[in-house]
Amino acid sequence: MTTVAVPSRPVGELLRDWRRRRRLSQLGLSVDTGISTRHLSFVETGRSRPSPELILRLAEHLDVPLAERNTLLLAGGYAPAYSRHDLDDPELAPVRDAARQILHGHGPFPALLVDQHWHLVEANAAVGLLTAGCAAHLLAEPINVLRLSLHPDGMAPRIRNLAQWRAHLLHRLREQVAATDDDALHDLYEELRAYPGGEENPAAVAAAGSVVVPLRYRYGGRDLAFLSTTTVFGTPLDVTVTGLAIEAFYPADRTTGDALRDLTEDPPRT
Repeated sequence: MTTVAVPSRPVGELLRDWRRRRRLSQLGLSVDTGISTRHLSFVETGRSRPSPELILRLAEHLDVPLAERNTLLLAGGYAPAYSRHDLDDPELAPVRDAARQILHGHGPFPALLVDQHWHLVEANAAVGLLTAGCAAHLLAEPINVLRLSLHPDGMAPRIRNLAQWRAHLLHRLREQVAATDDDALHDLYEELRAYPGGEENPAAVAAAGSVVVPLRYRYGGRDLAFLSTTTVFGTPLDVTVTGLAIEAFYPADRTTGDALRDLTEDPPRT
């Protein structure tokens, strides 16, 4: 079922905000979409009411998230175009099944499914190797995996390259905030950046923009090294699905791979 709050601002103002957020001029957006700058100006100032097709066309070029495209349509006086289902709804059963197959198939290496706000949806058994020793309050639902990673009572004390990993996660989250204009993500970013862990380290901040940032983790007396990838569902038409992502961790070296195979068979106490 789709539920969207009725916006208090007109659609033209909202479209203008998204254009400016994407650092585009009216001329630049006009060239991209084939819509005249005069018409764009009339839409943004409220002198012209855009059709739903025009709203969606502009939203597509501005890379507006699906939930916000529904908001734009409502502001323009139209019905939402994109559904929003709960993950437990029958309509999303194929998505759940596919995600579970990926998570299970990735073992013995850690993999987890998160929503748009980085809440844990599902995880395979190997993720328990990373969360062992974390405080109970961080493992109570809803579990936020970024908070769990960087909180002093979470994984942070066992991350060997905490300054680098912290800078990497904050860099990703900051880009997500800029792309979505999501208040919840903004609040999460402000919370996480207040945690200790190397925010004044210039080298760590520079490394956050590197092609690959490893996670170096201490577990059961062993040093493990991971590389991570993010997988999203292609061309989703549901607001919930568009926010889902699978975070998969791969061994960065043979030693880690061998250790993970051993640990999943007989995990030691920590």
